[in-house]
Amino acid sequence: MDTVHIDGLKELDRALQQLPDRIASNGLRASVYAGAKVVRDEAKLRAPKAAKSLGPDQPPPGTLKRSVIMKQIRELSGQDRQTFFVTVRHGKKHRKQGKKGNLSQDAWYWRFIEFGTRKMAARPFLRPALDSKRVEAAMAMKKRLQERIAKAAAELRRV
Repeated sequence: MDTVHIDGLKELDRALQQLPDRIASNGLRASVYAGAKVVRDEAKLRAPKAAKSLGPDQPPPGTLKRSVIMKQIRELSGQDRQTFFVTVRHGKKHRKQGKKGNLSQDAWYWRFIEFGTRKMAARPFLRPALDSKRVEAAMAMKKRLQERIAKAAAELRRV
C-alpha cells in the first residue's frame, strides 16, 4: 500500500473550511476518485494477458485486466480525508460473472504475477502504474477539486 501526500495546500484547506461540510467532503472524494482512476486505468493497461486459454479449470484470458478495480475505503475516509484502493478483485464469489456466467473476475493469481514466486519472476503492474502516473494523478485530483470548488461557489452565489 502506498500513500500519496500533497503538501503546500493551505489555501485549499481554507477554501474547504469555508464551504459547507457536505460540499467539501463530496469535492474531496471526487478529486481523490479522479486520481485513483488515473492509476487504475494505467494498471489495467499494464496487467499482462494470457495469449490463449490455459485450460478448462483456469480463468479465461483477460481476467486480470477485468479484475483491476478501485474502491473507496469508507472506514478510512472522512470529512478531511479520503482513501481509495487500487487493487485486484479476487475470491470465489467473483468467478461466474456475465450474463452467461462465462466471465470470471476472480484473479486469485495476481499476487504471483505482481510479486513473483520462487519459480516465477515477478512481472509487476500495480506498483509501476502508481510510479508512472503519480504526477498525472495529482494533477487530475487538483483539476477535479478546482472544478468542484468553482461549482460549489457558483451555487452558493445563487442562494
